[in-house]
Amino acid sequence: MAVTSPSSKPTAATSGTDLGNGKSFTGPLIIVTLLFFMWGFITCMNDILIPKLQQVFVLQHWQAMLIQTAFFGAYFIISLLYFVFSMIKGDPIMKIGYKNGIIIGLLVAAIGCALFYPAADLHSYGFFLLALFVLASGITILQIAANPYVTVLGRPEGAASRLNLTQALNSFGTTVAPLVGGYLIFESVQAMDDTAASVKLPYLGLAATLVAIAVLIKLANLPHIKGEGRIVADAGALKYRHLVLGVICIFMYVGGEVAIGSTLINFFSLPEIAGLSEAEGGHYLAFFWGGAMIGRFFGAVALAEFKNQSRKYLIIGAITAIVVTMVFAIYGQQEALIVLGLIVVNFLVLLLGRFLPNRTLGFFATAVITLLLITMLTTGAVAMWAVIAVGLFNSIMFPTIFTLAIKGLGVHTSQGSSLLVMAIVGGAIIPPLQGYIADITGSLQLSFIVPLFCYLYIVYYGFVGSKVEKVDPSVEA
Repeated sequence: MAVTSPSSKPTAATSGTDLGNGKSFTGPLIIVTLLFFMWGFITCMNDILIPKLQQVFVLQHWQAMLIQTAFFGAYFIISLLYFVFSMIKGDPIMKIGYKNGIIIGLLVAAIGCALFYPAADLHSYGFFLLALFVLASGITILQIAANPYVTVLGRPEGAASRLNLTQALNSFGTTVAPLVGGYLIFESVQAMDDTAASVKLPYLGLAATLVAIAVLIKLANLPHIKGEGRIVADAGALKYRHLVLGVICIFMYVGGEVAIGSTLINFFSLPEIAGLSEAEGGHYLAFFWGGAMIGRFFGAVALAEFKNQSRKYLIIGAITAIVVTMVFAIYGQQEALIVLGLIVVNFLVLLLGRFLPNRTLGFFATAVITLLLITMLTTGAVAMWAVIAVGLFNSIMFPTIFTLAIKGLGVHTSQGSSLLVMAIVGGAIIPPLQGYIADITGSLQLSFIVPLFCYLYIVYYGFVGSKVEKVDPSVEA
């Protein structure tokens, strides 16, 4: 492999809690966390955009779903191109630095948002799809740069905790986006004219916000990371067994999660389950995705290092009290007690994992398998709440798998990250497979066997596949 000499950029060791000059990583971590919120917000805006453009352009359902194809297709294509380029010419982000990689991702995403304006003026659905592809390309670059950057902003032992925290903010973005986007695109005065013009201001606002964050990051004193400035022109990341198995694990996780989430409203409508309308089912769908957000906050606290362990339990107790109180105020006593019970079970499984990332991942996946079996073999409220509880146990999986998969990759970290981001394409492949099983068997309940097999692999990865094996020293040089 071809390796150039390191640049003269200052670097920081990745094993300490500071930069070696007494400065903390807390400030940089807070700034980078903004990125996770923003791309969660933007991604969930697609759910608002689909019905709006379907209405404006009078699209069939499959045509409207091209929005998701354009968006998530960019994840696969850009990540694949990134990997091929890094293999031939060397890893771009390791050469220019994580900070510059993040800024480029933000600016590309901002350009994609700005392209919504001419797309609306030209009244072109194809132009909208192009804008979405550019927007998602920027977010893909952000994913490749920001996820591994968070894992090295502090002690390696706390990497899973930090990524869980930032992913929790990502989930918060997906939670508030439908509320904000729904108002701006469907309910504001501008949206009343039933044209594509109603998307102009929201997406121009997003473009301006992304540019502002890019400027903030440019001005911020973000630390350089050990290995930046080096070019390694090879496919060295593929020599790490735990990374290759981790790529498969991300594929399985995202595919399984999206398949379950996409099926829930139809599942809740079954007479033998709950017989809910679409609107009523949507409220309970919020429990599924909200559980992922809450679980990530729990995971961030549980996997963090505290000098006083009692603080960990106090924080988890406080989060639990806030969540249960909110559910009681909005939904009532019965739902609040159910949520409290599920949180208690979640915490007991955390204890079983001894707050170790790989063990916790394995036990959480085992819990999901148990819940899916209950979903498949029972009816009524038991089956409904069992599948809703899957969201709570899904919570820590993506950040934990990501952290375990890129552990010890050194100069191949960004290249490995590109492969993991590429594996998000599982969300486009597994759900249709579950739908096919539901069609040929005539049973939506039985179709949950598809994600069940996905989680079986996650159990294997957590307990066995995530183990880091030694690689030839020349690969790590």
